[in-house]
Amino acid sequence: MAMKRPSMERHYENLERIKRLRLIDDDFMTKCFEDQIEATELLVNVILGVKWRVLSVSTQDTIKNLQGRSLRLDIHALAENGRDVNIEIQRQDKGAAPKRARYHSSILDANALFSGEDFDRLPETYVIFITENDVLGLGKQVYAIERMVAGENLPFGDGAHIVFVNSQIRDDTPIGRLMHDFYCPSADDMYYGILSERVRHFKETEEGVAAMCKIFEEVRAEGREEGREEGRAEGREAGIAVMVCNLLKAGTPMEYIRKASGWPDEKILKLQY
Repeated sequence: MAMKRPSMERHYENLERIKRLRLIDDDFMTKCFEDQIEATELLVNVILGVKWRVLSVSTQDTIKNLQGRSLRLDIHALAENGRDVNIEIQRQDKGAAPKRARYHSSILDANALFSGEDFDRLPETYVIFITENDVLGLGKQVYAIERMVAGENLPFGDGAHIVFVNSQIRDDTPIGRLMHDFYCPSADDMYYGILSERVRHFKETEEGVAAMCKIFEEVRAEGREEGREEGRAEGREAGIAVMVCNLLKAGTPMEYIRKASGWPDEKILKLQY
């Protein structure tokens, strides 16, 4: 079904919202980096302090494990020599928990080899979390997490790397200036030209603004559908509750009520008192 054209009032609301967007806002960031090899290359090289070529990039890449647990990657890039890089924006501290980083790393590994391939062919992987707060609490700008041989201060050398970037530190260093740009709503105030061009495109060109407005309307439509589904679910639950109450009042055996409602005994008994 075609999406309805938004009202003028909502259109102006969208335009005001676009003005406030920053790269630290993950939806805006993934849109700005969509199919953008040079911009992603800048991000990787500044954060990791390297000079690698990025060969391909995708945003909102969804990967599933064997149990069906899907994971959506903000930015998923392939760098030279087969290096596999995942970059995530994490506004909430709980979204940057150590085990979340471990899971991202494991998903990259699980999808790296075909059946029968030797483990030596596993690529180096880099999971980079750009966090709004200093979630590790040590006051550092960059945290490089590596597996080590306990008691020997030797790297394990498995090729898996996790990096946390504390975006609160925006000093006069390459990473500090990068984090400054991530918080700039205006392209004119940004240090890195590649990033300012992308931000300017989605804030100041007709094509870019239209693309962002379309995203806002799609999100609103999804929210409305989710709300309707929640309402339907609540309605079904209320209907079952009425049925259970009536059956209890009629002295219906518990076994029949359980089968009719699909509820466990403890939930049924709550309506009895």
